[in-house]
Amino acid sequence: MIFIVVKFTVKPEWTDRWIALTKDFTTATRQEPGNLWFDWSQSVEDPNEFVLLEAFQDDAAGAHVNSDHFALAMQTMPQALVKTPEIISEKIAAEGWGPMGEMTVN
Repeated sequence: MIFIVVKFTVKPEWTDRWIALTKDFTTATRQEPGNLWFDWSQSVEDPNEFVLLEAFQDDAAGAHVNSDHFALAMQTMPQALVKTPEIISEKIAAEGWGPMGEMTVN
């Protein structure tokens, strides 16, 4: 699968509106064939930092970046950002989440 982590640093005046700004993009991406997950988190240390965890089946990421909703997001999201997002994008030998070996909850 393709596993992607993106850090977005949002302007303080956009922090409370970031999730609303990205809602349509998030909804459309989650409906794409081959999308495994597309989940946002907000930093507990810096409320202006949002992290996006996303994963796609191996060949699905190309369709994602060529979609109309991706193009629209690339046009609308920068207005809310302090800087260019930081990304890690890797093909990994996994098919999804697995249990954490160091901790078991019964």
